[in-house]
Amino acid sequence: MESSFNVLSTPMQGSFISSSPQVFPVASRNKIWFPSQHSTRLKFGSQERSWDISSTPKSRVRKDERMKNSSAISAVLTDDNSTAASLEEDVDTENIGLLNLDPALEPYLDHFKYRMKRYVDQKKLIENYEGALEEFALGYLKFGFNREEGCIVYREWAPAAQEAEVIGDFNGWKGSNHMMEKDQFGVWSIRIPDVDGNPAIPHNSRVKFHFKHGNGVWVDRIPAWIKYVTVDATRFAAPYDGVYWDPPPSERYHFKYPRPPKPKAPRIYEAHVGMSSSEPRVNSYREFADDVLPRIKANNYNTVQLMAIMEHSYYGSFGYHVTNFFAVSSRSGNPEDLKYLIDKAHSLGLQVLMDVVHSHASNNITDGLNGFDIGQSSQESYFHAGDRGYHNLWDSRLFNYANWEVLRFLLSNLRWWLEEYNFDGFRFDGITSMLYVHHGINMGFTGNYYEYFSEATDVDSVVYLMLANNLIHKISPDATIIAEDVSGMPGLGRPVSEGGIGFDYRLAMAIPDKWIDYVKNKNDQDWSMKEVTSSLTNRRYTEKCIAYAESHDQSIVGDKTIVFLLMDKEMYSGMSCSTDTSPVVDRGIALHKMIHFFTMTLGGEGYLNFMGNEFGHPEWIDFPRDGNNWSYDKCRRQWNLVDSEHLRYKFMNAFDRAMNLLDEKFSFLASGKQIVSSIDEDNKVVVFERGDLVFVFNFHPDNTYERYKVGCDLPGKYRVALDSDAWEFGGHGRVGHDVDHFTSPEGIPGVAETNFNDRPNSFKVLSPARTCVAYYRVDESMSVTEDDQTAISSELLQTANIEESDEKLVSPSVNISDVGQTVVVSVEESNEELKDSDANVWDDDQSDD
Repeated sequence: MESSFNVLSTPMQGSFISSSPQVFPVASRNKIWFPSQHSTRLKFGSQERSWDISSTPKSRVRKDERMKNSSAISAVLTDDNSTAASLEEDVDTENIGLLNLDPALEPYLDHFKYRMKRYVDQKKLIENYEGALEEFALGYLKFGFNREEGCIVYREWAPAAQEAEVIGDFNGWKGSNHMMEKDQFGVWSIRIPDVDGNPAIPHNSRVKFHFKHGNGVWVDRIPAWIKYVTVDATRFAAPYDGVYWDPPPSERYHFKYPRPPKPKAPRIYEAHVGMSSSEPRVNSYREFADDVLPRIKANNYNTVQLMAIMEHSYYGSFGYHVTNFFAVSSRSGNPEDLKYLIDKAHSLGLQVLMDVVHSHASNNITDGLNGFDIGQSSQESYFHAGDRGYHNLWDSRLFNYANWEVLRFLLSNLRWWLEEYNFDGFRFDGITSMLYVHHGINMGFTGNYYEYFSEATDVDSVVYLMLANNLIHKISPDATIIAEDVSGMPGLGRPVSEGGIGFDYRLAMAIPDKWIDYVKNKNDQDWSMKEVTSSLTNRRYTEKCIAYAESHDQSIVGDKTIVFLLMDKEMYSGMSCSTDTSPVVDRGIALHKMIHFFTMTLGGEGYLNFMGNEFGHPEWIDFPRDGNNWSYDKCRRQWNLVDSEHLRYKFMNAFDRAMNLLDEKFSFLASGKQIVSSIDEDNKVVVFERGDLVFVFNFHPDNTYERYKVGCDLPGKYRVALDSDAWEFGGHGRVGHDVDHFTSPEGIPGVAETNFNDRPNSFKVLSPARTCVAYYRVDESMSVTEDDQTAISSELLQTANIEESDEKLVSPSVNISDVGQTVVVSVEESNEELKDSDANVWDDDQSDD
């Protein structure tokens, strides 16, 4: 949704800020972002208020066995500790550690104390009555259908029901002989004895919960804890049925591979199984595992994020209108098929995250959890009553997170997916709606702390998220947990023990909107290097981010991907390698590579790409719906485009593979050393260091610069590690990869202000128009052969599993102690060395020598 804002925020005070920047809002399609105004040589990012701020997300059409610093300039850096490393059993409700990181939160100390006390009290209650949080989250061993000795036991929480029975194929859909009993907590139960030594309810047979509500009317509902749900695909608008899933041992999938270790930094491939086929149909879990997972591994991603796994009756919701929380989406297969997919991913060394939707539930009654809410009070329901229980933009119900059984249901849901399916973590969807009683609707977040810590904060929901993150990290210490929040709530990505909410990462949601705005609305000459750099580095101190240039949001119908915006109709006519590259296609491929690489290297501590965007997939996603005559034509990925040697899509895919391989070899995403040494506005060049690499981005549409002076930290010899202009990436081969770039010392040692852009050393490079090049420092102790293999060359592009080098080129002048800080040391109008050398524009066939 679109909003306009004019409220200014006050920056925090911090030792790394040389002056108080003026902060102003920039509205976007569905977010708002506050870039920092900075002048020459400004350092920023430490404890300045610098994070993504935005308005509400746009409306979405959307077992048993487990019971038994010497440097003159400060670089900021991130350690390798996850949120899990700081989890503590004893939480101090008086001394809030988060305030030590951000003194500007001090006025809200009472708020933090209150919510911390609420968290501690809730956790203690659970421990007193359920044994422990982990045991509380084993609700799926009690509720729903479970095998016990000689019988099946079925339990359902339905406090408003007057009578209840279980019906299904097993009893001819007549429940008079299977009446259920209700306890004092509103839980109905029944024991169904085996028949002739066999379960009375056969595996893979249909079942439903049949109950009478206050008006005396009997209704059928799918059991809330059901593990599998199916629909008759031959009947239009057929109702879903719950399925009793308990396959014999011979039909169960048994995991063969251990979970891969948690990566230093996640490189995430966001995927939708159903639309992953090249054909216009629903793809299966097993086909995705066999056909798509190898592509993901070959492109050097280390994490897969799966969308739309939880069952949703409306396919076009992209999986965000969940109807059955414990059931896998039956469109793509059964539970054993999903286990096969996850095990296959683990065999390839890929972690698997799930999009978990606990922010809301489908409004459907007959096949959704909403069907249990019949006239009872909020205290006896899964959902809040009235406006607080309904999201009018999403047309969905909103949970009552203070309710005991709702907590059991949701926390158990998390444990179920972790333990039954071996998922490695979650991306929590839409939590802005959870964090505030207004759900972010018609709310423009300006960055004023009062907006985050006031009566508008839904403390019940915050406590639930704290419990959820605590639980996940206890069960699976190597789990990765990501928050999708567009409000920018401080503390979201800090440990619960500090007063934070406990996520490992937050999505940097303002970045894609900035790129879409630039590509749609600005000429290349009008691109501001200051603004795009600020957008990428504008993230909250100590809270890690997942950066992305585009996700599924930019791919759905009504929007366009970056490459489609850049090339439009020439995506259909100008991608053949047998013809000369048109100016439109040449620009499009060059900027596609630069935008994604710039985002990856400067935007966060992790990176995400949506399925197909790595090779510039044309067109958009459109799920079958009434508006397109229920067509699957756009609900697919055209893998044949990237597989065709004669098409230029292969160049973007090769560069994507090389980007990820660069991080695999140099671990720059996991390094907190992020120093922007030069923003050259006139020449459209940005120079920065990330980890031990030096990056040079030249966004100028025409100008190529000879002997462009680049500052760096360590002295020595530098070579090209990755070059977007290489032939194998569809470039023009202008940069020499066999050139040694020797550094020269700058200024007075130890006196930063006498150095070149505050860097103690420099070297000179060729910087062609619309290119980005990464340089590595040669380890003189390496052999010539070893050094030759360091660059991300075409030979390495085909290697899917590259061993990480044991060599750690860590600067002795960097103090690795903090998380998430960026330092900008120079914003200049042009490169002074370049002005003095009468640089000219080179032809395409020239190279650096």
